[in-house]
Amino acid sequence: MLLIIVISFSFLTVVVQMEPNVDSSYVAAVYEHTVIQTGDPRIPVSRSDALRNMQKNLEIYQVQAAKATKQGVQILVFPEDGIQGYNFSRLSIFNYLETIPDPQEESWNPCTEPGKYNNTEVLQTLSCMARRYNLYLVANMADLQPCPLKTDPSSSCPPDGHWQFNTNVVFSSDGLLVARYHKQNLYFEESFDKPPQPEIITFDTPFAGRFGLITCFDILFYEPTIELVEKGVHQLIYPTGWLNSLPLLDSVQFQSAFSLGAKVTLLAANLRKENVPLTHGYKTMTGSGIYTPYSATYHHAQKGDPEEGMLLVARVPVLDPLWAGQSVDTEEGLVGGMMVVTLKHEGTTACWEMLKMSLRTSVSSAAQSFEPGMLSAPETFNSSVTYDPFTFVPLMETEGEVNVCNGKFCCNLQYRRIQQGDSKELYALGAFAGKHHGIYFIQVCALLRCAGLDPSSCGQKVQEAESKFDFVLEGKFGSTYVYPSVLASKFVLEQPKQLETAPDGTVTMTHSNMTGGLVTACLYGRMYHLDNE
Repeated sequence: MLLIIVISFSFLTVVVQMEPNVDSSYVAAVYEHTVIQTGDPRIPVSRSDALRNMQKNLEIYQVQAAKATKQGVQILVFPEDGIQGYNFSRLSIFNYLETIPDPQEESWNPCTEPGKYNNTEVLQTLSCMARRYNLYLVANMADLQPCPLKTDPSSSCPPDGHWQFNTNVVFSSDGLLVARYHKQNLYFEESFDKPPQPEIITFDTPFAGRFGLITCFDILFYEPTIELVEKGVHQLIYPTGWLNSLPLLDSVQFQSAFSLGAKVTLLAANLRKENVPLTHGYKTMTGSGIYTPYSATYHHAQKGDPEEGMLLVARVPVLDPLWAGQSVDTEEGLVGGMMVVTLKHEGTTACWEMLKMSLRTSVSSAAQSFEPGMLSAPETFNSSVTYDPFTFVPLMETEGEVNVCNGKFCCNLQYRRIQQGDSKELYALGAFAGKHHGIYFIQVCALLRCAGLDPSSCGQKVQEAESKFDFVLEGKFGSTYVYPSVLASKFVLEQPKQLETAPDGTVTMTHSNMTGGLVTACLYGRMYHLDNE
């Protein structure tokens, strides 16, 4: 295992690489962009002013594309809303829109055929950028499409007679428009419409086979994300404007978890912005990466860092199963009726079985209290985690075993805590089964550091921790889609040493020898089939 951590005063970039045996690979890049917005986005502007505003961001894109091509990049991904910005009304975004033809119905190269359509200056710029720098380019922009309001009053056409879509576009290395995807799952985006039908969009490349397109909030839903995966698409392009939500849904935390849990490559490009105003406070957008089930190259800015862009470049193994000669090297097999996936770390399956036996043995021994009198006994309590009512049990000892249930859903933890110095930190094991924000159904087992020593602080935002853990975290889930994550202090990702999924739905995550203090260890299950109940 090769672990490289690069820390400077302005940013944190981490490369975690477990070398797989693959016969083919490609070079990918994602750019985390600090979008430039001029004036109040709620106030309508002319088309010429809109173009002037977007050109400032496109000039930055040009610089990054030039840097990427010098490093041999074959596909470059830019973030959601990176060209025009965000927080528009339906009216104020209108002059930022361009009508994007469907590449499935016609062939068009905006760079070489600029006169074919009017008001397509952004498309032309992106097309020429891909052509000039000889790479596949993915960007997100705003699309206008006519709809049959007069001819079909029963359609989902808005009253103004057209659709406005949050849209990913893909250009080949010669500038051809090869894919267009309209975002399905909007996140409080009043300027955009949900497409009438979910779109399952893929495109082929000569260097890595097939890729699928999703955007931001889409990653949490069956359509289109899991539908793509179930159709055999294992390489996903992911422009996003993700609002970080600790302790369970920080950007790099869930990006990595999804890649590992769904066994896909994820090319994730986020925006960079501190103190984004929301109705219930402020959040930060940062965190981008290039992830495979056995590697992660990512960047996560720290609080107070300059709001600078970041280009990430990595060589990535091809995961298209139809790609000739590809051979992904993870160990999979049945062990005692249980599916075991062991990532290529230093060690073997036997080592992790020994760790679990050691932790179980520790339970029967006399354990030491690390915080006497803090809580009288490991009784359960309730606390909110991003507005979901979790049931928690505190970790009162330096090692042991605890269980906690939320309704009929239960989680088990065997652990050994390696305390650093005189630090006083409260940790708790939490469980939750229900609809997150009333929108989508989850089952979650989470070991997390509480913000303070009071149980009511469990579930609040925490960025740093000192205590390290060896642990086995387990839950019985009602879905095969469970996303594992281990987030260490200051947004450092750690790949779990072993993941096991039993036929009855029990998922077990084993980890040890942490490099930093534990912020969150989580098994995040998505019950897609219960979302509409």
